Amino acid sequence: MADVQSNSVPASSAGSSKPSVWERKRSIAPGFVLCLAVSAVAVGFEHFEAWVTGRAWLEALVLAILLGTVVRSFWTPSQKWRAGIAFSAKTVLEVAVVLLGASLSAGTIVAAGPGLLFGIAGVVTVALATSYGLGRVLGLSPRMAVLVACGNSICGNSAIAAVAPVIGANGEDVAASIAFTAVLGVLVVLGLPLLVPLLHLSDLQYGVLAGLTVYAVPQVLAATVPVAALSVQMGTLVKLVRVLMLGPVVLALSLFGSHLRTGAGEAASPLAAGGRRPTGPRIALHRLVPWFILAFLAMAALRSAGAIPEVALAPIAQLATILTIISMAALGLGVDIRVVARAGGRVTAAVTLSLIALIAVSFGLIHALGLV
Repeated sequence: MADVQSNSVPASSAGSSKPSVWERKRSIAPGFVLCLAVSAVAVGFEHFEAWVTGRAWLEALVLAILLGTVVRSFWTPSQKWRAGIAFSAKTVLEVAVVLLGASLSAGTIVAAGPGLLFGIAGVVTVALATSYGLGRVLGLSPRMAVLVACGNSICGNSAIAAVAPVIGANGEDVAASIAFTAVLGVLVVLGLPLLVPLLHLSDLQYGVLAGLTVYAVPQVLAATVPVAALSVQMGTLVKLVRVLMLGPVVLALSLFGSHLRTGAGEAASPLAAGGRRPTGPRIALHRLVPWFILAFLAMAALRSAGAIPEVALAPIAQLATILTIISMAALGLGVDIRVVARAGGRVTAAVTLSLIALIAVSFGLIHALGLV
């Protein structure tokens, strides 16, 4: 909402222009209820699968993404629905991630070992260089290649949103990058579990692989829940360490990427840079370390210290799963496959090959560390 700047408007009127808590709830309600409905259908399908076949081959988390994507393919939500869908995809998800911290104990972190933590940084570095190189070889502009590299190698849309204003990316590049990470993110969630029997991966190995390759935290949950609890814990831990790499990467681009910001006369769009091209290394702190990651780590610390009663762990985990299903429905409702179809073959090839390279490097790290 634009700020009220006219001197003729009384202060009380200007203040009243800010939506009240009740008005915000009313604006969120339609889209949130829609996500609830999609989630309920997904849970129903999961139970139906189990009743017919004896087991749920597709978990409600995955079904919620698929159902949301199907709905979005045939219907574009109007403004009435968007606030609630955005709330479900962001705030509900963040709360779910925080609650998930209660399932992670110090023992899991210690079991990962320092080798894995340094290995994650190495994988991100190699993936960034490889992805950027592939993008340039395929003819992408330097800015577009950076967006694809950061989105694939770190954390999908969040990385793209953080990097775009720093490098002065234009709106078309940002939109195409985000569209691809949304669609490919869903495909990875659906296809990655198939690697477990093909590559004979243990629960620990698969969790590490998912954490290193899946784009977003909720997608890691969707990709690991069908496999094992250990996969969920390790996948989430690895993914959050990978997300923390965004800070150093954005800082490096801000300090050493001036040539990207001063490229041949391209004007950054409002979507990419808030309406103006960035002129210096100003970085929003919340883009580097989101609040929910800190809260997740705090919950893990409380669990490790025994401050969370054992009897509360199961209900907390169940609530986290419910909230994640809702956010998965919202994620699916935000995937517009038609945008991807318009983006072009070079971008498609760059993103796909970068993802394959990331999986290969991640698989190499698992074997180099001797994880079993």
